[in-house]
Amino acid sequence: MEGGRNGVLATLVVLAALTASGSSYQILEGPQNATVLQGSEARFNCTVSPGWKLIMWALKGTVVLSITDQEPIITNNRFTTASYDVDSNFISEMIIHNVQPSDAGLVRCSLQNSDLDGSAFLEVQVMGTLHILGDSLVVVENEPCNVTCEASGWVPLPDITWEVGVPVSHSSSSSFLEPGDLPRAVNVLALTPQGNGTLTCVAELRTLQASRSVTVDLTVVQPPPDSVDEPGTSLPTWAIALLAVSLSLLLILIIILIIIFCCCCVSGEEKKGDKPMEGTAVFPPCLRQIQNLVIKMK
Repeated sequence: MEGGRNGVLATLVVLAALTASGSSYQILEGPQNATVLQGSEARFNCTVSPGWKLIMWALKGTVVLSITDQEPIITNNRFTTASYDVDSNFISEMIIHNVQPSDAGLVRCSLQNSDLDGSAFLEVQVMGTLHILGDSLVVVENEPCNVTCEASGWVPLPDITWEVGVPVSHSSSSSFLEPGDLPRAVNVLALTPQGNGTLTCVAELRTLQASRSVTVDLTVVQPPPDSVDEPGTSLPTWAIALLAVSLSLLLILIIILIIIFCCCCVSGEEKKGDKPMEGTAVFPPCLRQIQNLVIKMK
């Protein structure tokens, strides 16, 4: 009986010693938030004090990597580890290879038999496609034109700028978002070109200072000869309309004057009572006066 009591006491002493030793180590510094590009690597460090037995790394609530004081336990080659000793403390580093958007979420470092842990958030950004509408552009010299650049599939949507490699008299750009299942960032460059060159559209993720660009050739042609107007030779639309109305009124006035003149001639002939001689052609009074004028001219 006394031997059994001694065994129980020994067990309690061992458990107490393990508990005391377990409480002596802790996480000194947990992982830090990280923002990475899709397809790159993400690294997280966890610093623990001496005496630890097992470190566990979890991504979005699932343990993906474990490190014992002897060796790491790797179950997925996308999750590997590196370790460093600094000032008698141990630094465990988890490396996530070929990061994908589905990896975005909470990263947690914890110790066995400890309620303490360290956590951070993984953000994954994606560089999508970028293109300028039209593989090559042909525009008219000194005539305003627009060039459109679209970025789709980016997370988050990028900032879009232009590098103008052509001589211009004016250029400006405006950006807007096109909503939908796959939102797009659109930037429209308005310019008045004066020569050939290139236009480069640049999309940038500012957080990571990562960018992608696309370039297009701009060819400038001379305007058609019949479309070239000398300054001051063309009339505005209202002036042309006024001129047309004036000419119409003038024509009507001329017709009215001719009618009045003929009527006056008829009235004068009737008052004189002249009768035409036999064998002569009878002309209306107005035509008769014209005939007399022609005879005089001869």
